[in-house]
Amino acid sequence: MEAETLALAQEIDFSMWALFARATITVKLVMLMLIAASFWSWSIIVQKWILYRKARREAESFDRAFWSGEPLDALYDEIGADPDGHAQKVFAAGMTEWRRSHREDGAMIAGASARIDRSMDVAIAKEAEKLQSGLPVLATVGSTAPFVGLFGTVMGIMNAFVEIAAQQNTNLAVVAPGIAEALLATGLGLLAAIPAVIFYNKLSSDADRLIAGYEAFADEFSTILSRQLDS
Repeated sequence: MEAETLALAQEIDFSMWALFARATITVKLVMLMLIAASFWSWSIIVQKWILYRKARREAESFDRAFWSGEPLDALYDEIGADPDGHAQKVFAAGMTEWRRSHREDGAMIAGASARIDRSMDVAIAKEAEKLQSGLPVLATVGSTAPFVGLFGTVMGIMNAFVEIAAQQNTNLAVVAPGIAEALLATGLGLLAAIPAVIFYNKLSSDADRLIAGYEAFADEFSTILSRQLDS
C-alpha cells in the first residue's frame, strides 16, 4: 500500500504551472489577480525609483546653480517659466509671481510676499502629487494581497476536502495536490505584499525628503525676496 502511495505521489506534477492548471476557476482567478497586482507594484516601484533618482540629481544641480551667485532674473530667464525639474518649477512659480507683482513704475503691488508664498506652495503641492502618485497602490497591495491569497487558500482547501469526501480516500497522495494548490494562493499573496510594503515605506520616505527639500528651498527663496522687498 505504501509503495502504491509513493508511486502515485511520484506521478503527480507539483510544478507551479501544474498546481495552477489543476486549481479551480475561483482559485485561478485569485492567483491571476495576485500576479497582476505584483506586476503592477513592481512597475510602480521601478518608475518611482527612476523618478526619485532623477529628482535628487536635478535638485542638487539646481541648488548649485541657485547659490552660485548668478542673478535670480538671469537664472529664471535661463530655465524659463515652465521648466522640467521639480525644484525648478518651485523657483519658476515664485519668480513668475515676483515679476507680476511689479508695477510699470517699478514699485511692488501690495501683498506681493504673500502671493509669492502661495504660488510656491501651489507648485510644491503639484510636484508632491506627482512624486506620491502610485504609492497608494503599493499600500493597498501590501495590505490586501495576503488576505486575497488567504481567500484563495480557503476556497482551495474547501474544494480539496470536497474531493476527499467524494473519493472517500484520505491517502496523502490524494490530499496533497489539493492542499498544495490552495497554499500556492497564499504564497502568491505574500509574494505580492512583501515587496509592496517594503518599497512603499522606502519610497514614501524618499518622497517626503524631496518634498521637505522643496519646502525648505521655498522658505529660503521667500526670505531672499522679502529682503529685496524691504530694501
